[in-house]
Amino acid sequence: MDLALLRTFVTVHRAGSFTRAAALLGLSQPAVTSQIRTLERQLGRPLFLRQARGVTPTTIGDELAHKAAPHLDALVEIAEAGLDEDSSLRTLHLAGPPEFTAERALPALTELTGDDGQGFALRASFGNAEETLEGLAAGHHDLAITTARPRGALLTATPLCDEEHVLVAAPRWAARINPGKLRRGGSPVLDSFPVVEVHESLPLVARYWASVFDSRPAASGTVVVPDLRAVLACAATGAGLAVLPRYLCAEALERGDVVALLDPVVPPLRTYFLVVRTGTLAMPHIARAYEWLLRAAADWT
Repeated sequence: MDLALLRTFVTVHRAGSFTRAAALLGLSQPAVTSQIRTLERQLGRPLFLRQARGVTPTTIGDELAHKAAPHLDALVEIAEAGLDEDSSLRTLHLAGPPEFTAERALPALTELTGDDGQGFALRASFGNAEETLEGLAAGHHDLAITTARPRGALLTATPLCDEEHVLVAAPRWAARINPGKLRRGGSPVLDSFPVVEVHESLPLVARYWASVFDSRPAASGTVVVPDLRAVLACAATGAGLAVLPRYLCAEALERGDVVALLDPVVPPLRTYFLVVRTGTLAMPHIARAYEWLLRAAADWT
């Protein structure tokens, strides 16, 4: 059986789409379709059921993928090791949210970019969860950090760490709030205050309100800026309330630039996932970065 046909088949199985598999393989969609049909003729069985959006594997298709994928991944690992014994020449492409990637992931990974014979070049790009996962699926990135767990077999996600969200404001705003009223039913009290957020939909504030107050915020964004570091800077100058990850505002809290308005018994948390295309951990430089980030994350929570 032609290994090229099996490689195409496994890619389609993981991608759930001829179009996405074609992009990953660098082939045209008709070429991918032709290869799958050839393999189906050789086996005498259908491997996929065509649907309006993508394809679904048949029972035979699932069985073949289960048997073939590990061996193909092992061959990729052998090929990668043979083609490039000096892994320092390889480039790792990382994508994730700008603040977390800049503050957490990049400082950890730069330790692997040295000249110890096992290092690699590093390229990073920023984006929201949807953009990041789409780029990873299309082969533009090697590793992705995202707050959304992907679906399907193409991408594999591992929980990386949890971040605690904190409701903060400049001291002058905190002085106007009655702590007793805030504890008894803080949402109506806080809805009259200005808000600093990353988007008009107030994603962080809405999540905090739902978790702590079991309600929706009635306020609207006074300052909206698409970077949490800018949100912190605006909140510290007195622009309004903000919900921020603790790792990002910890130093500002220690300095007194901002004040935590509440200390919930169960603070709101958000999980980050480390995501790869299934099978690519066979590549040494991706596997090393993946394992390094998982170890580093143990000290982030």
